[in-house]
Amino acid sequence: MIIPVRCFSCGKPIGHLWEEYKKRVASGEKSGKVLDELGLERYCCRSVFLGQTDLIELIGKFKKA
Repeated sequence: MIIPVRCFSCGKPIGHLWEEYKKRVASGEKSGKVLDELGLERYCCRSVFLGQTDLIELIGKFKKA
């Protein structure tokens, strides 16, 4: 799934925060702290980030030629 540009529930723009979140969590920071610092306080916006799975590389393997 690709990260949506806006939150599904409230409409807040969140797409631009994904790369920063992914980089910081990969470096070892706790996801809750990162979400707080990025300004994602609503549970609907947080659920979009926490429920995200990077499948784009896996899907790319099955591209028709």
